[in-house]
Amino acid sequence: MEIGMIIETTELSKRYGHQTAVKDLSLRIKEGEIFGFLGPNGAGKTTTLLMLLGLTQPSGGSATVCGLDPVRMAREVKRHVGYLPENVGFYGDMDAVQSLEYVAALNGIGNKGAREKIDDLLDLVGLKGDARKKTGAFSRGMKQRLGIAEVLMKDPTVLFLDEPTLGLDPEGAIQMIGLIQSLNQSRNITVLLSSHNLSQVQRISHRVGIMIAGSLIAEGSIDALAEASFGVGEKEYSLEEVYLKYFQEV
Repeated sequence: MEIGMIIETTELSKRYGHQTAVKDLSLRIKEGEIFGFLGPNGAGKTTTLLMLLGLTQPSGGSATVCGLDPVRMAREVKRHVGYLPENVGFYGDMDAVQSLEYVAALNGIGNKGAREKIDDLLDLVGLKGDARKKTGAFSRGMKQRLGIAEVLMKDPTVLFLDEPTLGLDPEGAIQMIGLIQSLNQSRNITVLLSSHNLSQVQRISHRVGIMIAGSLIAEGSIDALAEASFGVGEKEYSLEEVYLKYFQEV
């Protein structure tokens, strides 16, 4: 693994029959950065996350996460990575505390250690007042925040977040983005953030990658991508403008 890189892929590919979902993806993500993973539906972003987690095997190429091969060491990778999928599921008859106790047990965390950790995490994600509320009655925003608490139970080094603000109202989305940024800054957690909300990605990402039709067509800081697309000038371009420029040129 290259020094300072926590995620690396080399010509990583995934094919389903004659359809290529991910094609020759070579990607480097530094420890402690927030990397915005952009692209339309079907671009291959979620498939990439699943390969990095060892939940689906690549058709070609290789990857390492925290220096581990997800194909051969999937269980070890999962100890280091917290994954929040697009649609978070809970047992609706459990309350927030019970849900986190269940996750703690799955991760081998003893009752004493779990109790203190659960209190701290519910406070962190703003659900302390709803600790004994059944998750079946949670709003989508509350479920997303509880999902963040769940993935933090094992103190991950890396977070994979797939559309964490999808379906949230503006206030809920702002709170979620603020929480992600806070976790990155206070705990040095590396974040791979897949999202359609370009303004939110621009607000917190150190670098972004644009994926279209399974291929990574651009990667870098927003300023560097803007300069490559529009040249040097006085105007400061938004991520949306940069994204559309690359999208139109494919």
